[in-house]
Amino acid sequence: MALFKRMAVLGTAFFALAPIASAKASEARNTGLASWYQLPGRTACGPRHNPEAMTAAHRNLPCGTKIRVTNLSNGRSAVVTVIDRGPFVRGRIVDVSRGAARHIGLIQRGVGRVQIARL
Repeated sequence: MALFKRMAVLGTAFFALAPIASAKASEARNTGLASWYQLPGRTACGPRHNPEAMTAAHRNLPCGTKIRVTNLSNGRSAVVTVIDRGPFVRGRIVDVSRGAARHIGLIQRGVGRVQIARL
């Protein structure tokens, strides 16, 4: 009987935690639109925004998280640090600084299809 209870508890825990694991996995690698932005002053995470630094804004990832942003039209990528919240434009998954946008070839078009991967 004790074994049955133990198995029931483990089974319940597995099914309760499975959605959390899949949410983290989908958040770890995502494809969508990115844009670049320039902001005067402080970011949501505290530091002053430096447009030439390799930084980004993301809605959910914790401040300080490193992500690789890959421009899918040319294959160029950059590792950036999340220091702000956003983007707040529907359909976009990340905003990158001007320096990061220049590095991945996003400056001219302003918006492009990217893949982000949490490092």
